[in-house]
Amino acid sequence: MTEVDLELVRTLLRERHPDLAELSLRLVDGGWDNQLWRLGDELAVRLPRTPRAPDLLRKEYEWLPALAPRLPLPVPVPVRLNEPSARFPKPWIVAAWVPGEPADKSVISRTAHAAGALAGFLRALHEDAPAEAPGSSDRGVPLKTHAAGFDAAFEETATAESFSSQEADTLRGIWDDALAAPDWDGPPQWLHGDLHPANVVVADGTLTGVIDFGEVCAGDPATDLAAAWQLLPEGGAAHFFTEYARADEATVRRARGWALRTSLGLLSVGRAGEQGLPGGKTTWGTAGRGTLKRLLAST
Repeated sequence: MTEVDLELVRTLLRERHPDLAELSLRLVDGGWDNQLWRLGDELAVRLPRTPRAPDLLRKEYEWLPALAPRLPLPVPVPVRLNEPSARFPKPWIVAAWVPGEPADKSVISRTAHAAGALAGFLRALHEDAPAEAPGSSDRGVPLKTHAAGFDAAFEETATAESFSSQEADTLRGIWDDALAAPDWDGPPQWLHGDLHPANVVVADGTLTGVIDFGEVCAGDPATDLAAAWQLLPEGGAAHFFTEYARADEATVRRARGWALRTSLGLLSVGRAGEQGLPGGKTTWGTAGRGTLKRLLAST
């Protein structure tokens, strides 16, 4: 595997984008799939580090420029796509830099403002998607698609996190209620698909940007509406749904199920970080526990 360091990134820029090559360049903590370098004040370089990352970057490059103009928060619009070369054998992109601190490392203190910002963003995004929009086997699909895998993940998490019997029963009830809710029967909507705290940024105590659109797809908006519990402090979900003003009772029930499912993944990555395992991120565990706390408080 090609070792990515500052010298390589600088060389790639000199070869492909000499007009950008002498801008300041520094490694920053990136997402799960891509290494992230800040380039000057307004740009970022994203280079794949997982097998699936190249396809996700290409999808962002194809779709995000068309979606971005209607979105009320800054997003990392790709501006240049680079094909694989002998020096770096994967595609990579230059994108707009979205200022702010990832929400798994910051605090939302202006709850009502953040709830309104998130609701406005998702109202703008959740429009009917064209027939050629990307689908997903994992996001935006009926929750029963994940029913078989949920039980083992839940039991592992319940043991690792020492759930009380009351907590376990309450969370199980949330999942069962979400499964029982009617499926989405409207046209597929545009979705971000991955709105957990590491994929939004915060400044001045509120939500100021949304990043990492690699999972962008069309489907049930409940997948994204789970962010009401994943991102916002306790009490924020009610304000969010009032501002969003499009979710019926069944959609809210499904969204709670999506939030629970996502929290299990966050907790798994968090525990890996606490154990010092590759790919682990302790801040994701904190985010997952916060999601569960808010779900429990909402019952």
